[in-house]
Amino acid sequence: MEKLFSLQEQLLKTISNKKRYLYNDINWDNRLIAIKGARGSGKTTLLLQKLKKYVLDNQEALYVSLDNLYFLENSLISLAEDFVVNGGKYLFIDEVHKYPNWSREIKLIYDQFPNLKTVFTSSSMLEIYKGESDLSRRVVSYFLKELSFREFLYFKYKYVIPKFKLEEILVNHKNIAREIVTQIDIPIREFKQYVEFGNYPYFLENEETYLIKLTQTINLILETDINAVENITYKDSRKIKKLLVAIAQSVPFTPNISKLSEKLGISRVFLINAIKLLNRADLVMELYKPTKGVGSLTKPEKLYLNNTNLVYALGKQDAEIGNIRETFFANQMKHIHEIHLAEKDDFIINKKYTFEIGGKNKQTKQIRGVKNAFVVRDDIEIGSLNIIPLYLFGFMY
Repeated sequence: MEKLFSLQEQLLKTISNKKRYLYNDINWDNRLIAIKGARGSGKTTLLLQKLKKYVLDNQEALYVSLDNLYFLENSLISLAEDFVVNGGKYLFIDEVHKYPNWSREIKLIYDQFPNLKTVFTSSSMLEIYKGESDLSRRVVSYFLKELSFREFLYFKYKYVIPKFKLEEILVNHKNIAREIVTQIDIPIREFKQYVEFGNYPYFLENEETYLIKLTQTINLILETDINAVENITYKDSRKIKKLLVAIAQSVPFTPNISKLSEKLGISRVFLINAIKLLNRADLVMELYKPTKGVGSLTKPEKLYLNNTNLVYALGKQDAEIGNIRETFFANQMKHIHEIHLAEKDDFIINKKYTFEIGGKNKQTKQIRGVKNAFVVRDDIEIGSLNIIPLYLFGFMY
């Protein structure tokens, strides 16, 4: 355990003070907390930031990553027992999806050590309520999304702008935009940077090599994380990678499962399951109309890559601007609002609000007569009536 504490001290020396939106949204008083999210979204940093606060307050706290070689010879439950015996109060566990018996041992930790508070992170793919042990009555789960445009502005330029709920933007978008424009000279310029390289916090390390690192992250998800969660073969992971490349070359599109299956040389069932895996991994978004029943083998009605940076990383520099706009809007809604495809327009949010996405000259004729409908325009700073600037939807978290 001494080596784990030593490693922890080294990690705390380099931890950033810039906090993601979720840090203040979490109720840290819960005894068992799960934080899910895509690789690279900042889960480890978030854990270490909270741990650092406890350490500075002289609280006994320990961070461990379950891919550490320590766990080849030691179990998680035995570590927790030793930690508690020595006065431990807060246990932070990273990468639980890389530990075979994670759910059973976390359940034991919860049941046997009532005075220990535990926080764990996992891949976005891990279905934490479907582990071998029932955690549904014990764990409080949170999801860490990629950086919003609001967070990008804070991380890169130190602009401090509040979050706005969707309904606030719809009702008061002109005043919100005017206030933002007083703080940021040209928000559209920064927005164009964000959609190309601002979705993951590590863009701060080196913007020039960011897309290379993002491509490496994608490979790690496909070759390591998916295997850790689903225990698939290397051959199947290669098929999933081929599928992702095929999707990237065509998004947004309505998949023809039969043709795609024939083109890639994989079965229909494998193909649909692979798409759902990529969706859980936050590499693609599968969308449906609100009237569509969604089952385990239901093909998506439309596919997008999960965020705009993935479009640039996988589609290189020939990113189509309409795809970028729709991908950004859908990504900002995913995980925080219910999103569906509209019959004639682009999206329906929370089964109530209809949105048509376009450039600065996008007309409103497509939404005439539609209740609670809005046109979302790129390349404008301030909107009017039911016309809202696209970048404003990057301030919801």
